[in-house]
Amino acid sequence: MKLAVLGASGHGKVVADTARAAGWSEITFFDDAWMGKRFVTHHPVVGDAAALFRSVAEYDGVIVAIGNNRVRLEKTRALIDAGARVVSVIHPAAVVSGSSTVGEGSVIMAGSVVQADTCLGAACIINTNASVDHDCRLADGVHVCPGVAISGDVVGGECAWFGVGASVRQGMRIGADAVIGAGAAVVKDVDAKTTVIGVPAKPAS
Repeated sequence: MKLAVLGASGHGKVVADTARAAGWSEITFFDDAWMGKRFVTHHPVVGDAAALFRSVAEYDGVIVAIGNNRVRLEKTRALIDAGARVVSVIHPAAVVSGSSTVGEGSVIMAGSVVQADTCLGAACIINTNASVDHDCRLADGVHVCPGVAISGDVVGGECAWFGVGASVRQGMRIGADAVIGAGAAVVKDVDAKTTVIGVPAKPAS
């Protein structure tokens, strides 16, 4: 099984390890910096983004490993439009409820838990040891960083960012492009394009 990964970064390394653990036998990277970067650990970097778009038919799956939420989502949607077989990658040490759904191009890292009746959109990242509880709705491009705890019935808008170790009370609504700071405790809804920090979380000044 051949997987193409767009984005030869540190995040790309973790995506590759996750994919290997999930059973992908051959992993190839593409990155616009490929002339100066030819390997990610032992995986080859063989071309730039344009080269991937020209060769999508050669791969059993494609995933975007770019940390920036908007860029990752944009590239994922473009690959889908180009006919690529965009796949989700789930580490075997993650727990994902059979009643939950995972969108195209999403990755779920080791130690993470996604509980019952949760819906993850396309190009989401559920990072190491994060938990997303029951009945959550996370839109396309959301990043849930390592160690985040999201309680049940939380809605995360498109490209929202949940920083390392943050916690979110049940029933909260987080707007599109909102940023939840590392270690923040969210007990009130967060508007779109708003950054909140602290315990309890408040808008950053």
